Amino acid sequence: MPELHSQKSTYSQEASACVYLAATPAGGILLRESDEPQTILTTGLKQLSNLVSACITSTTLRNG
Repeated sequence: MPELHSQKSTYSQEASACVYLAATPAGGILLRESDEPQTILTTGLKQLSNLVSACITSTTLRNG
């Protein structure tokens, strides 16, 4: 199994509250949080894109 290389999120209000992403050879995306590195979620690009879009929309609506 090839070694996966994670990328740390570029925005975090606290240094200990980071999200890491890694792409799998099969095209999946792995997500993990710095507080619980043993918990890894697997998703696809479309699903991740939908989540990010929903978060941006929610933040925009909340902040006016």
